[in-house]
Amino acid sequence: MNRSVICRVPLLFLLLLASALHANDWPQWMGPNRDDEWTEDGIVTAVPEAGLEVKWRATLGLGYAGPAVANHHVYVLDYQLADGAVAANPGMKDELKGQERVVCLDSTTGDTLWTHAYDQPYAISYGSGPRTTPTIDGDRVYALGAEGRLSCLNADSGDVVWEHDLKSEYGAQTPHWGHSAHPLVQGDLLISLAGGDGSAVIAFDKQSGKEVWRALSAKDVGYCPPTMAAGVSTPQLMIWLPDAVHTLNPESGEVLWSVPLVPDFGMSIAAPAQHDGLAFFSGVRNKSLLLKLDPAGAAPEVLWEGKGSTSISSAHSSPLIADDTIYGNDEKGWLRAVDLKTGDRRRSQRRALVLVQRQRRSHHCADEPRRLQGTGPLPRSRTDGRGHGAARRLEPSGFRRPLHLCPQRQGNRLRVVGEEIGVRK
Repeated sequence: MNRSVICRVPLLFLLLLASALHANDWPQWMGPNRDDEWTEDGIVTAVPEAGLEVKWRATLGLGYAGPAVANHHVYVLDYQLADGAVAANPGMKDELKGQERVVCLDSTTGDTLWTHAYDQPYAISYGSGPRTTPTIDGDRVYALGAEGRLSCLNADSGDVVWEHDLKSEYGAQTPHWGHSAHPLVQGDLLISLAGGDGSAVIAFDKQSGKEVWRALSAKDVGYCPPTMAAGVSTPQLMIWLPDAVHTLNPESGEVLWSVPLVPDFGMSIAAPAQHDGLAFFSGVRNKSLLLKLDPAGAAPEVLWEGKGSTSISSAHSSPLIADDTIYGNDEKGWLRAVDLKTGDRRRSQRRALVLVQRQRRSHHCADEPRRLQGTGPLPRSRTDGRGHGAARRLEPSGFRRPLHLCPQRQGNRLRVVGEEIGVRK
């Protein structure tokens, strides 16, 4: 009998609000603006001793994917395993048979509203399901499966609008740990990493699915999601492949500039942290750099590069920048606080990752079990800028293997996909 992972989606009250009628949706990875900032009012300043109330649970299959929340619906990908076993060995690919699914749940009750399922064999390491969070745009859901099935579905019914198999159509080799770069909607385009010769990144018309442009070549496309540069006058699409950071014109795919940054094992994973025209990229084995972006799209200035005793070596978690400090969880499980100007480490804490709240502007990072290290990006909430407050541990029960996802927020609620996750009230 195969040992599978039972995943649950608990809906938790995190804020004390009188009403959630005007709650902010969380329609894609890292939120509405992909800046991982939660702007809801009335956020509690401390988690109660008894914990948070679980509103509902919904049973899913295998998956590392986080949920997206929009229009009172929760969308998430999972994998229904039919044959094979997950070895959880980073150097070995799991050979699995089963169905990959996009699941839509009622955000109030947890009831399943629809599912879109398709047969999908896996040949990837850590084959415990899809990795990416769906992207919701209007009445469309965009979902990228672990083996490169890119789907556009009707958000209300789950009907297929268009689909692409990146592997067969573009000769794209599936990354060793599966496709993990969350698709990006930019204007009229849906942008996704793919692979193959000249098609490392592809832009599709988001309505019709027709290819608009393709760009770059890479033996391995890595795992870092397409990211728009913030604080610039000329739109710039940043693509971090395992060979370099590239910036493209998002409308045409023209390459504007490239800066070498080569993490070990092809692990370009963490999305860049951005602040006031700066972009910080970080990967394993001390591979990191801080770029000063040119507003018009010219080549950036490299302000500094990380060394063995400086900066942050992010494995999975996307770091964040607050004021003059970069916070991040590195590959060894250390939480680092790094000087933005120099890259020097100000503080390190072992086995850390959760929320460190500041009033009206919280940044996270608190103590947490090691088995949760390497999860998704650190979610921020705005609270007031006057220094760090007390942090509390939220300790889900029943975890047997690492998580590679992030919780999603809507109004006064927090949703987490976990493995038999239990959050005590």
